[in-house]
Amino acid sequence: MELRQLSHFLAVASRRSFTQAARDVSVVQSSLSASIRQLERELGATLFDRTTRRVELSPAGRALLPIARNILAEARSAKAEISAVQGLLRGQVSLGTIQMLTWVDLPQALALFRKAHPGIEISLLEAPVDEMIEALRSGGLDLAYLACGPEELPAALTVIDSDTEPLAVATGRDHPLAEQAGVRLADLEAESFVEFQAGTGLQTVVDRLCLDAGLNRRIVLRTTQLELLVSLVRHGLGIAILPVGVAQEAGLTTIPILGDRAVRTVALVTRAGHDSNPAVRALLDLLRPAHHDRPSEAQRSGEKR
Repeated sequence: MELRQLSHFLAVASRRSFTQAARDVSVVQSSLSASIRQLERELGATLFDRTTRRVELSPAGRALLPIARNILAEARSAKAEISAVQGLLRGQVSLGTIQMLTWVDLPQALALFRKAHPGIEISLLEAPVDEMIEALRSGGLDLAYLACGPEELPAALTVIDSDTEPLAVATGRDHPLAEQAGVRLADLEAESFVEFQAGTGLQTVVDRLCLDAGLNRRIVLRTTQLELLVSLVRHGLGIAILPVGVAQEAGLTTIPILGDRAVRTVALVTRAGHDSNPAVRALLDLLRPAHHDRPSEAQRSGEKR
């Protein structure tokens, strides 16, 4: 078994799709399929049950899954130890992030890191929370910013830092709600909502918040693109529930949500043993000051715009 084959196997197991897995590992689908077939021949077992609609793990594939994760995690640990010997002249660090990260100017932070350590390869992944959790567990990510609380994480993962940020109802400037000092979610039954795809960290929080408030909202669009969502809200085609800082930076009006603690938790997460990789330690040394300098929740809430 080659590490490349195991990496391809984990990609297919995670995505349940050869097409999406090939995109994730940056190979053509035919090469990925050939790699999986070769692995199956070496093991003498079929690893996936393939149908025209889905790809599912076979019993043999399910047995291989934890073994493959451990092997790749050990391989990454070995590379990390070698990086320590190299004194950060070479190495790699992989970071995952949610789409709407307001904690830190991540491009600026990574640019500073790259300037200080030009020999370190940086990879950045933007993905749904469950995919990043799986990548952390399998060793595909070293660190990730996740929109979830510590209690929602597997025991193998560790929270380095976390904070809450306020949510608000976001509207266009000419929307009838824009002049209100506050709004209760239960009073928004007649409104149209534009939202992110189900399963994203923010959307999970919004779904839970609306359920607790007894709001059965009318959703006119689900999207993965922040720019599209903001544009529709700005033009009055719907309202959204967004982090205050994100909405205000996009030029939307924010109306405080009354009666509920409307916040989302964002955590910087790693797996146990992250400090064995000196590149990860160096990146954390750069990110931690940025976290400490961030504004408080009250400051981020600001005044209604």
